[in-house]
Amino acid sequence: MDDTKFLITGANGQLGTALQAKYPNARATDSDDLDITDRQSLASFDWGNVTTILNAAAYTNVDGAETPEGRIAAWRVNAQAAANLATIALEKKLLLVHISTDYVFDGAKNPHTEDEALSPLSVYGASKAAGDIAVSMTRKHYLLRTSWVIGDGKNFVRTMLELGGKGVNPSVVADQIGRPTFTAELVKTIDHLLNNQLDFGTYNISNAGEPVSWAGLTRAVFAEAGLPNTVTDTTTADYYEDKPQAAQRPLNSLYDLSKIQATDFEPTDWRVDLKEYLKKEMS
Repeated sequence: MDDTKFLITGANGQLGTALQAKYPNARATDSDDLDITDRQSLASFDWGNVTTILNAAAYTNVDGAETPEGRIAAWRVNAQAAANLATIALEKKLLLVHISTDYVFDGAKNPHTEDEALSPLSVYGASKAAGDIAVSMTRKHYLLRTSWVIGDGKNFVRTMLELGGKGVNPSVVADQIGRPTFTAELVKTIDHLLNNQLDFGTYNISNAGEPVSWAGLTRAVFAEAGLPNTVTDTTTADYYEDKPQAAQRPLNSLYDLSKIQATDFEPTDWRVDLKEYLKKEMS
């Protein structure tokens, strides 16, 4: 593939950073040099050498999106920007790769399938669902639904590792179940889809392995890092009892991965990627 014809949006985030490492010749942009929420900014951009948009931009502050300011920001970035990119992709016949989330579902179904009806519980989830709809209207698109993204930046695993290093014994939610998606795995999936020119559409992707709760993932982090800290299980309701502005969260984030597996792609067990991730974090 000629990555000089790739445009990465949201290039300074966790996924954007990983995409830049994979495609070093791509044009990497963030909001400072390309405002994808502004149609005029996109209209004046030079698209002459672009064939593929890798949209890694997102507003991911789930609780922040419940505030008046956050609600506007979430819809601008997750919905309007996605629609703007979809319009450009249609007009210029570009391939659009877009990243979605388990928050577009209410968590009632186990596991989530690609054709499941959207049922978001939160502003963040609704804004992402709107972006999904816009992207799905383009002919050439890969819409990747992920969960619990872990990469180079602020994330749950890094936070737990820091707490463990400070001697904290945290109480962690144990009734939300899913699997992490390490950015290394997400980038491999994108590369697999692009290299093999697979059928356009929606694909679920997370790491493989046994389902785990946030509390279980924390225990795995502590064990792998050789930390003696203990973890106390709590429920989502109890954890957010004193946080009335918190967003509702899906209790089940598990994906059916059979569609991507049918393309001769086998997702890596999350415990393998966790070990590699912690090795880098602690080196």
